[in-house]
Amino acid sequence: MSNDPVSFKKVLIANRGEIACRVIKTLKQLDIRSVAVYSDADANAQHVLLADQAIHIGPAPVSESYLDMERIVTAATLCGAEAIHPGYGFLSENPQFAQLCANNNVVLIGPPASAMVAMGSKAQAKAIMGEAGVSLVPGYHGERQETEFLKQEASRIGYPVLLKASYGGGGKGMRTVFKETDLEDAIQSCKRESKASFGNDHLIIEKYIVDPRHVEIQVFADQQGQVVYLFERDCSIQRRHQKVVEEAPAQGLDESTRQQMGQSAVQAAKAIGYVGAGTVEFLLDANGDFYFMEMNTRLQVEHPVTEMITGQDLVAWQVQVAEGHPLPLTQQQLTLSGHSIEVRIYAEDPENEFLPCTGQIHSLQLPQASRHLRVDSGVVSGDEISVHYDPMIAKLIVWDYDRMRAVHRMEKALTEFQIAGLKTNLPFLSRIIKHPAFTKGIPTTHFIDEQHEALLVSKQALTAADFVMAGLYQVLSAASQYQDGPWSQLHGWQLNGSDDHQYDFLNEGDVVTVNIAKVQQAASQARRNAGVFEVVSGDQRYTVSAQLVTHENVQRLRLSGDIVKTVSVFQHEHQITLFDEGTVKVVAQKQLQLSAAEAGTDAQLKAPMNGRIVKVLVSAGDSVQPDDALVIVEAMKMEHTIRAHKAAQVLEVMFAEGDLVSEGDQLIELQLEDEEAE
Repeated sequence: MSNDPVSFKKVLIANRGEIACRVIKTLKQLDIRSVAVYSDADANAQHVLLADQAIHIGPAPVSESYLDMERIVTAATLCGAEAIHPGYGFLSENPQFAQLCANNNVVLIGPPASAMVAMGSKAQAKAIMGEAGVSLVPGYHGERQETEFLKQEASRIGYPVLLKASYGGGGKGMRTVFKETDLEDAIQSCKRESKASFGNDHLIIEKYIVDPRHVEIQVFADQQGQVVYLFERDCSIQRRHQKVVEEAPAQGLDESTRQQMGQSAVQAAKAIGYVGAGTVEFLLDANGDFYFMEMNTRLQVEHPVTEMITGQDLVAWQVQVAEGHPLPLTQQQLTLSGHSIEVRIYAEDPENEFLPCTGQIHSLQLPQASRHLRVDSGVVSGDEISVHYDPMIAKLIVWDYDRMRAVHRMEKALTEFQIAGLKTNLPFLSRIIKHPAFTKGIPTTHFIDEQHEALLVSKQALTAADFVMAGLYQVLSAASQYQDGPWSQLHGWQLNGSDDHQYDFLNEGDVVTVNIAKVQQAASQARRNAGVFEVVSGDQRYTVSAQLVTHENVQRLRLSGDIVKTVSVFQHEHQITLFDEGTVKVVAQKQLQLSAAEAGTDAQLKAPMNGRIVKVLVSAGDSVQPDDALVIVEAMKMEHTIRAHKAAQVLEVMFAEGDLVSEGDQLIELQLEDEEAE
């Protein structure tokens, strides 16, 4: 491409979700028209609604839509887009896609195809980095992929080893293997996951470093050969090899090591002729030695550097670099000014092995954005979290002038981030940020495993106060509907009845009855959304002053007296969600008898989430032993194995490979061996 500046008038975004929304917002700031692409599942997604134009590109599976290079390039040429921004993931590191764009005279806002060839394959990238003098983790990075050969290489390297999708990222197609007997299954699972997510099943093997830290360096390179590094971020707190918490600068990193890592990152970018925004990832061992892991196109700068560089700034720089402009700053102009923390908010259940949760977001309330706080999200209230895509809801970023101030900002922001309708990792994130091992220590990639007892607490039991609050909310929300009418003045009288209320709630199958009587109207004015109440639940009696207020579409219940609380409340049908300083509790009325399928029993194994059957490993008549793998279900591009609980014989298999299943669907019926004996 010529170095003469061009001015893009229209850019197509070949992605979805949070990153697509971030790119579209930046294009609006640059006065460039945006074009979204979408699958069947994303017809009403936020990136589609935000864009100036949207083009349908196929069915929900990514292989038939967001990974379909021909459809995307055709969409760009048909709509007259001069350039394509690939975001991260999907096609952002695919050299064939880069070449296809060039063949059709469409500018790809990202590194050239030659750099993608070098970094798109982890094997190729490591070979180049080794030649450039960048230190590497010991491992196998070659082309041979026969299972027996990979077993030999793993034995040579020494267990434990880490399998990685050569063309992957984001924790997909990655497994840690501690003994040889587990290797073959892990290889096959990695290959399937890699093929589904990235269109290629090539693997590499690395020595698994015990108790490492994962530190990344953001780099930016222009077409004139200038490369700068934008400091480091510690990404060690992970689950399933995916980052959960990131912070910058990394704790306990001396200035000499920081500079050496930055210079190595610049060296890596120059070695492959990189252009644009990219991330160089390193592992640090217990001795402080660092090793190159990989390089990718992730846009992730959240550092409080000069002018506070944001994700939007990086996107703008990418566009300008693609137009031929040089970088707007030099390495000497970059100076750290404080501390920053980012958390990733997912629709998932940390207490159930982080299984993804799908369904509708009934309510989404975000903390107030400011110069110290940013939220990057691709969803709003009413949107669906689909089984087909990553379950990330948002990234929450805060910064301040030192680490503890940033930690306190994050603690507060997490309590203000409220989601109703499906389970999320918000309470889990709050426990991480408050944990002494985080606030005072230097976490490794084993942080979550090491602190699991404190972080992965069992489901919090509902208390008597929770049922009282749910009942009072029902009373006040119903009464407030009539606040402005003439009948609101008759607050002390009801036709054919008293001002008493009874509500029945469910608590682990039991019924909790709450009786509420108003004993005094609000003193300030005749408002029906406030008053003093006598509340009886079981053998507990409370006198409570309660008020329900609404501000910016958020309802808050304020209590004083025998219960002193202020909680945010959201109701959907007969479920009442209480948000209380980072904890989330759902109180269900008795009318909402659970009609969903029960959890799977030993004899009837059921789908733990919505998904697609990847592989059926047994047939009717087979005998199975405890922990035998029976079915593999794919949800949100991650595989989950359903295993036998007890020794049994397979009576029936309900689904075949490729079938879609819903949470609670019975997958397999077994006859337990102890039942046969009877």
